[in-house]
Amino acid sequence: MSPILITGADGFIGSHLTEYLAENTNNTIRAFVYYNSFNSWGWLDTLPKETKDKIEIFAGDIRDPNGVREAMKGIDIVYHLAALIAIPFSYHSPDSYVDTNIKGTLNVLQAARDLDTQRVLVTSTSEVYGTAQYVPIDEKHPYQGQSPYSATKIGADRLAESFYRSFDLPVSIVRPFNTFGPRQSARAVIPTIITQLLSGSKEIKLGSLTPTRDYTYVKDTVKGFVSIAESKNTIGQEINIASQYEISIGELAQELIDLINPDAKIICDEQRLRPEKSEVNRLFGSNEKILKLTGWKPEYTLAKGLAETVEWMTQNLNSYKTDIYNL
Repeated sequence: MSPILITGADGFIGSHLTEYLAENTNNTIRAFVYYNSFNSWGWLDTLPKETKDKIEIFAGDIRDPNGVREAMKGIDIVYHLAALIAIPFSYHSPDSYVDTNIKGTLNVLQAARDLDTQRVLVTSTSEVYGTAQYVPIDEKHPYQGQSPYSATKIGADRLAESFYRSFDLPVSIVRPFNTFGPRQSARAVIPTIITQLLSGSKEIKLGSLTPTRDYTYVKDTVKGFVSIAESKNTIGQEINIASQYEISIGELAQELIDLINPDAKIICDEQRLRPEKSEVNRLFGSNEKILKLTGWKPEYTLAKGLAETVEWMTQNLNSYKTDIYNL
C-alpha cells in the first residue's frame, strides 16, 4: 500500500510501469510527467480512462529540485526513469544530458535523503558497459563512456552508489538491456524497422548491421523493476535486466522483413552510423544476479515480443514519422 512515484511516467518504459502498477496493485500512484504547454501526459494519454483515474499526475521538470522535492513528498517508493536517452542527439546536445541525467538524478537522491524515502530505484542502461569486453556481461563489467549519453548515465549511477555508501540511502540501480515493445520511440532500431516496413518502404534504411543486442520485451522489463523494488536483497545493488540472448541488427531486421514484407531490402544510411569509436559492437547481458536475488526471468521470447509490437504499431502507425531519420 506504499505510495509510489514514477518519474518519466509519460515515456516508453515509464508508461508501461505506471500502467502495470495502477492495474495490479492498490498503491497510490503518482506519475511525474514533463510539463508542457499542451498539457500532454505522453503515452499516459492513451491509457484507458479507468486506469488513468487511478493515477495522480504531477507535471514538472526533473531538472528542477523544487518540483522534484514537491513530487516526492509523502512517497515511499520512487522509480526514477526520467532521462534523455537518444544517443545521436547526445552528440550535439551533451549539456542537456548532463542537466537531465546527472542533475535530475541528483535532485531525486537529495530529496529522497531529506524526505526519508524508503526505496529509490535509479534506472541505468546497458550502454554504460560499452562494447563487451567479455560475455555475458555481468554487473562487474567495466564502464565505458562511448557516447555523451552513456557517460551521463555512468555519472548518475555513481551518484546513486555514493548516496547509498555515504548516507545509507536505500538505492537500487536497475540496468535494463535493450527494452522494446509498444510505445517505443522511432529513434530505436526495432520501431525504425517496423514503421518503415508498415509504411510500404521497399528499402529499409539502417546504420551498422553487425552490432549485437540483448532484447527484453517491455512487459518483462516492467516486472523486473517491480521484482527489484519488492526485494530487500536488492538494496545497494546494481542489477541487470537482460534476456541473456543476443542477435545482430542485421539478423533482427531480416526477421522483421520476413514477418512483414519479404520483398524489402536493407540499405545502409550513412547518417545513421555512429562514429566508429562510439559504436557499441556487442551487448549480451547476464541475468544471473536478478534471478538469484528476486527469481525474475523473462517470460517473452523475442519472436512473441516482436509479434505483439508489430500488431500494436500496425494500429498506431500514424503516431510515427516514418519518412525521416528520428534522432
